[in-house]
Amino acid sequence: MNILDEDIGQSQCDLLVAQKIHFRKIGAGIGRFGMKDREDILPLLHRLKHPTFFTLDHGFYHPALLHQKYCLVFLDVWDDEAAEHIRRFLRHPEFRTQTRRMGKVARVRHRSVSYWQIHIREERTLRWEP
Repeated sequence: MNILDEDIGQSQCDLLVAQKIHFRKIGAGIGRFGMKDREDILPLLHRLKHPTFFTLDHGFYHPALLHQKYCLVFLDVWDDEAAEHIRRFLRHPEFRTQTRRMGKVARVRHRSVSYWQIHIREERTLRWEP
């Protein structure tokens, strides 16, 4: 299940719908508007079945947030590029399936994806073409 933070704009949601990428959005399809990051969103993710949470909030990129039952993705891109990078992330061989995403905290940038993975101590980086 793909979950979008409320900070991802409607125009980006419309692009994801057009690309047939299914998601639920905080405040619209799941949870409520104004949920606090760690206090409210993380407990919500624990209750869901294998969610991948996409956000523009850099506070979600930290190895202390690793958990085997979810994936956190910090989109370190411009707001109006979120949909493009969500699609790229979901199509990348390392993250293509739900099973491959679980237990990871990722930072998506224009030219790379860096991520922490449960049970692995160092941060990994995968390069991709812009």
